[in-house]
Amino acid sequence: MRILRRHETRAKTGLSDGTIDLREARGEFPRRVRLGERAVGWLESEIDEWIAARAAERAITPVRPKRRPNAGRDADFDDPIEDLYR
Repeated sequence: MRILRRHETRAKTGLSDGTIDLREARGEFPRRVRLGERAVGWLESEIDEWIAARAAERAITPVRPKRRPNAGRDADFDDPIEDLYR
């Protein structure tokens, strides 16, 4: 059994510290293991399982192509992504 420190967990998952902390607090990421007063880590086996679960979700979740307005056509089309930046 191997314990990954934070920098290794970040590298393995591609997530930022804040995202790891948020998902862990929501119960969407493996819980950390206390190693000492100021040290934490994650069980590598749990991180590997979490990554495998994300890959499995990808395999069963269909990808919908983004609908984009054509030049001159569909000018009144509202893009929900663009609404986030307004």
